Amino acid sequence: MIAVHRYLRAVGFSKIKKREELQALINEVVEATIINPDKLNHQQTYTSARDIAADEEDIVYAELSLDFVHGAGICVRGEFDEENTFLYEYYFPYVKGNQISSNEDITIERQAEKEAYAGVCDEIKLGVTIIFYLQNIIPYKRLKALKRLPVQGTSLILGALSIDGTIMMPIIKNEYEKERIRKATNERNQLIAQARMGNEDAIESLTLEDMDTYTTISRRIHKEDVFSLVDTFFMPYGVECDQYSILGEILECHADQNRMTKEEVIFMTLECNEIIIEVCINREDLFGEPAVGRRFKGVVWLQGYIEFPQQNF
Repeated sequence: MIAVHRYLRAVGFSKIKKREELQALINEVVEATIINPDKLNHQQTYTSARDIAADEEDIVYAELSLDFVHGAGICVRGEFDEENTFLYEYYFPYVKGNQISSNEDITIERQAEKEAYAGVCDEIKLGVTIIFYLQNIIPYKRLKALKRLPVQGTSLILGALSIDGTIMMPIIKNEYEKERIRKATNERNQLIAQARMGNEDAIESLTLEDMDTYTTISRRIHKEDVFSLVDTFFMPYGVECDQYSILGEILECHADQNRMTKEEVIFMTLECNEIIIEVCINREDLFGEPAVGRRFKGVVWLQGYIEFPQQNF
């Protein structure tokens, strides 16, 4: 039985409850990408894509994606049999990021129950390891079949779907405070980089800095609201490794409409601990009015699109 994905409502499909409705949606993606790619009106700017590759055992995998909102939609994965018939395996909703989030090296691991992959990126800016759901597995499988892994020089574009979010007002900062924060952040990033290389002085400095921060917050929290002390945060949420609770500043935002259901979807480009993330959420699930300069707080399902160097293909 095909189950309704929890984050399907984030891209404008909150009313889908029945198995027949979901099957019709999956068929729409397959038809628009394989059977009849010219079905979409040429005057529309919705995009469809298909990517196909064979693995080391000559199994031909396919990744079929179709936008239902500009920049977000449904991806269907499966394989082709010997008669060139597409065999559906599973689907997931996606959102396309629009800016590079990280240039750090990435490790990719396969999930246990199906042909899906998670990416692991040790990002210095966050000071924690990012684990995300990999959107484009076909280039990875192609490189693996050619025995060209691991790959250096990749870049990561992050996107996230949310089904529960709140808009918060910003912390007012003047130019002096912004410059002071940027300088402190750069110094901390340098210390983290040195600590990763085993520098004991850097590790000690970071430990003392964290202790000072904890002491300061513990003293001020009795008189001030926590969100006036914490500008942004990025931390794991729940038991699933690719879900996070985030608080980030809105750099760009706009609304769009699902072309099939006419539900309104909100897109927000966030800066969270100096990491750029494109967040997509159903308007019904967002409390407050988004605007540039305000902050978004919510739980997200983190996805990542890896750009591999072209010379490796």
